[in-house]
Amino acid sequence: MLVIRPVTMADIDALVTLAEHATPRLTNLPANRERLEERIARSLVAFNGDIEFPGNEHYTFVLVDEARGDEVLGTATIRAQAGAQEAYYTYRQETLIHASQQLNVRREVQTLALSHEVSDATLLCAYSLNPRYKGTSAESLLRRARLMFIAQYPERFSRILAVAFPGYLDNRNESPFWESVGHHFFARSFHDINHIAGVRSKSFIAEVMPQFPLYLPLLTPQARAAIGREHPAHEEALQEMLAEGFVRSRHVDIFDAGPIVKAERERLATFNRAAWHPVRLRPQESLPDAEPALIANQALGNFRCIVARYALSATGQLMLSDADAKRLGVEEGRAVLAAPLALPSAVDAFDEGEI
Repeated sequence: MLVIRPVTMADIDALVTLAEHATPRLTNLPANRERLEERIARSLVAFNGDIEFPGNEHYTFVLVDEARGDEVLGTATIRAQAGAQEAYYTYRQETLIHASQQLNVRREVQTLALSHEVSDATLLCAYSLNPRYKGTSAESLLRRARLMFIAQYPERFSRILAVAFPGYLDNRNESPFWESVGHHFFARSFHDINHIAGVRSKSFIAEVMPQFPLYLPLLTPQARAAIGREHPAHEEALQEMLAEGFVRSRHVDIFDAGPIVKAERERLATFNRAAWHPVRLRPQESLPDAEPALIANQALGNFRCIVARYALSATGQLMLSDADAKRLGVEEGRAVLAAPLALPSAVDAFDEGEI
């Protein structure tokens, strides 16, 4: 009986717990009650506002199990514009050519340059799920329900969507990239700076981080190997986003060099395969067998998304049980948006525009 809905202030204790148990700890989901209360308040305003273009809105969702007294099992957020309030900094991977005709030398050198090009993108972030639901359809429901929401309200979001994945940490739970780069400028541990970035403004990034390109040959081998490498706990999540249609960009996280994937929303599988259907109520036992799908209602402030069978009648009606219709808050005849839960095989590729 799992359902996605907008967060409410009553969910604050659950959000604190999810933030504390996120693996690894997330900058965009700080385990700080005050900041999470601000996040919830901002989300309530966004869901209930009359918005015509993306700005500094945060839409936070929770996954609840109605069979367990509406227990909150996970959370995920959409930032309508990653850099609406302050620039969203990344490192962009680039190539510089050093050549000398006199010495007959030509060398291509890989560099990282400070960038805020991702600032205009809509960011899917702050994902955390109760570990006991890992490996179930709850993961896809929580991750992709946000796409079902964006598909219904495109004016609220950028045409470019992005996801930043946590970067690789070694067996000491430290970031090799941070130790080779950021640590020299901040003299703080990766976890300290990650916490500061979560509970305060990130304006210090531009104030302290080096403004000139970093030459990769000058970094440690461990740091170079970590660039664009995701945290092991997020390998499956990255593969699902690649199957959805996201592609690797040349941008990586400024702290741990985790990969950032991007996509034009029109190219994503959920957008291309989603369709509207009127609801037809049928008893659970009489529903025909069918592949599972993401099913979402069309209520902005009362948005709901579930996983149910994609069973269509001969006239194109989506057949739902009374229980599923109740979870969605819809009656017979109302239209719902449906998209297959299964995705094509993942294609691991770079954005053609960034090669």
